[in-house]
This record gives sequence, structure tokens and C-alpha cells, in this order.
Amino acid sequence: MSTGFDSGGTTPRPSWSPRPIPPTTATWPPPAAAGPVGAAYPGAAAPSQPGHSPLVAWSSPVPPPVPPPRPPGVPAHAAQARPRAAAAALCLVLGLGLLGGAAAGIWINHEPTAPAPTAAQISARQFAQARALWHSTPVDALFPRVLDGRGAGPGGADRTWTRIGVAPPSGCAEAFDPLLAKTLRPVGCVKLLRATYTDASEGAVTTVGLLVTSADAPAMRRLHDRWSAQHLGSRADLMPRPVAFPGTVSAGFGDKQRATWTVDVAADLPVVVYAVSGFADGRETGVPQPVASAVADGATAAPAQAGLGHDAKSLADAVEARARQAAQSLTASPSGGAR
Repeated sequence: MSTGFDSGGTTPRPSWSPRPIPPTTATWPPPAAAGPVGAAYPGAAAPSQPGHSPLVAWSSPVPPPVPPPRPPGVPAHAAQARPRAAAAALCLVLGLGLLGGAAAGIWINHEPTAPAPTAAQISARQFAQARALWHSTPVDALFPRVLDGRGAGPGGADRTWTRIGVAPPSGCAEAFDPLLAKTLRPVGCVKLLRATYTDASEGAVTTVGLLVTSADAPAMRRLHDRWSAQHLGSRADLMPRPVAFPGTVSAGFGDKQRATWTVDVAADLPVVVYAVSGFADGRETGVPQPVASAVADGATAAPAQAGLGHDAKSLADAVEARARQAAQSLTASPSGGAR
């Protein structure tokens, strides 16, 4: 059995194929003689390359490799043109692919331009966003615990009101006199928010309410115009009702204690703001006065002298201003609007 060496005492011959000699060492200089496989120079060392010491082989110049022979019958220019043609074809394919991808991206991402919204559409969107103020605005933002009214009293006197209580958000049932409820019915009732205040002397009480409607802009404008044209704010059969809180100075504040009132129908928001005032001691007022009469110069009725008309007007104005601020914040945002 062979062990990988010849048995005649000759030079051992490996059983594997010799590693090919790189072209740079096999062709420079060409060997003088070839011996058996695996022993190119028997009995003598292989001749070294002139001028190339092994110690300086990495820094000495190396002769350029000899290019492989050209196949017979192929001109030199044809052999050189083939790689160039292949490279040009590859560039063409890549270019066409890039152009096709760009065209496909433009086609996929193309969307028709949406038409600009009309004034009616903008108004409808803003009304819908503003309607959310009743649950998006903190209670203290709409009905602060303390409200200061500089020059808000009779003769320009300063007034201060302290919140007694806040009623839970509710519907509009039993909140208005029947005829007022019928008049407000066309604009709907999403939610009714109410709070009751007292003045610094605790001699007067005022309920202020914020009705959030379900109406759109044209419906609110129609009611606003009707309210103004028919002077509905001065009719005693169109009055809101108060909210009393047991155990407070407002405990006796009922329908018969109403002394003055005001109702403001907004034309540009889905809200109706109102206020109704009376005496904290529970006294009844024979003929309630609308705010316009109670704050008029020279008014001599008891509600006017006590400043109840100023209380109702100032508290209604303050709550309406806060409602407008909340609505503006909601309509100004991207999600809820311009907020």
C-alpha cells in the first residue's frame, strides 16, 4: 500500500498536486531546467531572481505580469471592446431601472389637489370644534372661584363675586320658563353648565349659565337676529331659572326671588349665556327687571339700587368671554382645530 512516497529509495514524491507557482515568480526568469514533479532543481538550490533579495522583496520593484495570450483569430481591438460593451449595457440597464423607479414613485405619490373649503364648511367645522368646550375646558376656567369686577358695580364701584357651587352638567329640562324653552328649542341643547355666585356682602346671589347648542352657524344667526329684532330679552315670560345650593346663602333662591336677568344668544358660536340675580335673604320681587332696565342711569327700583343688574350683566359677560377664549383655543388647534 502506498504511503505517499516511492519505494525505490528515490527522492520522496508527495502524493498531492504541487501548488501552482504565481506568474510573477514562474516567469521571471524562466527556469533553466525542469526536474521531476516536486523537484524542479535536483541537487541544487533554485536560482534566485537577479536583483531581488528575499529581505527586500516587499520594497523592490516587481516586473509587471504578462497578460494571458489572446485567442487566435480575435483582433486586439475586439478583445478590448467586449468589456466596454458589457459595462455600457450594465449602465443602460441601471439607468432604465432608476428612471422607471422614479416614474413609479411619482405615480404612486400623486394625489389630486383637494379643493379649498368654502366659508360654510369652515364655519361648520369651527362650530363643531367649539361645541366641545363644555367637556374640554376645566370648570375653574369657565366659572372661576372668585371673579373681580373693577368698576362693575353701581356708580363704577368695584365688585367681587365668590362661587357658591357648580351644578353637574345637564340637559335643559326645567332650566327655563316654558316660553323661553320653546324659543331656544330650534338651536338644540347639547349640555347646560351652571354655577351660582354671591357678592362680597353675601346680600345678593346670581346664577350664571352656559348653554351649548347643537345648531349650525345659520341657525344661531337666525335666533340671534330674532332675539334682537323682537326685543325678547326684555320679556318677563322669557326668564332662566336659578340654581340653589342647600346650606349656603343661595338656599332660598327660587323662581319667586328672581329680581333681574339677561340672556345673550351668540351669533358666531353655538352658545347661549344667561344670568339671573336675586336677594340672598329670600325676599320676593314683585316685578323682575331686565338687566337693561336695572343698570340704566337713574333707575330707582330695589334691584337696581342693590346692584343686582350689574351682578347679572358682569357675571354673564365674564363667562361668555371665557367661553369664547376656550372655543378659540379649540378651533385654533390642528386636531381640534386652530388648538
